[in-house]
Amino acid sequence: MPKNPRYSSDPETGAEPIHTPGGMAQPAPDGPGADGADLASTDMDQNPSAGPPAADYRGASGGPAGLPAEPEAGAIRRLENEVATARDQHLRLAAEFDNYRKRIAKERVELSERAQAAFVMRLLDVLDDLDRLVASDRSTNPDAVRDAVLLVDKKLRKELEAAGVERIDPAGAPFDPSEHEAVSTIPAPSAEQDHKVSATFQSGYRFKGQLVRPARVQVYSSQGAG
Repeated sequence: MPKNPRYSSDPETGAEPIHTPGGMAQPAPDGPGADGADLASTDMDQNPSAGPPAADYRGASGGPAGLPAEPEAGAIRRLENEVATARDQHLRLAAEFDNYRKRIAKERVELSERAQAAFVMRLLDVLDDLDRLVASDRSTNPDAVRDAVLLVDKKLRKELEAAGVERIDPAGAPFDPSEHEAVSTIPAPSAEQDHKVSATFQSGYRFKGQLVRPARVQVYSSQGAG
């Protein structure tokens, strides 16, 4: 059998010949840096540092990377549900506030009525005393009747003061048009008495600091009688 031909190396360079597919032997490139140059050329051509081209991760509708695009019909349905939920919450809160307002108004009225009822209860004793005076014998001593009336008056004023009623009797005090109503004037006996209250015709009243009725008074005036 014929043997495969053997190719001897180049006697001068000692390089092993390259076997080509056609069976022809080509000498290897000269010099020790030939292999390195080929590798560098291959690396520069392939440019491994650039890597594969970046994939486009945007959705079909141009949304953020990695997030699927929401169908238009689904988005509309979701927004309609959110609007309906918000409207329902608004109506519920409005109804709750209306009920709260009505309850507070009712409680305020009930509180005022209870306070008035308590005040009337305290006045019933005064009414009982007045009933006893009216039913007293005509032959009763007038001084005793007068003393009884003074006691009833004192009790009534005490209850009124406890409720916040304050009597205004400004006789001898400087005239104050914000609380006094001048009914008439008389000449002032001295300069010190000018614009002072000489007499009180009708007492005024405050209720919890607010003027309920001004006092009707007579005032000293250096301009003469009015």
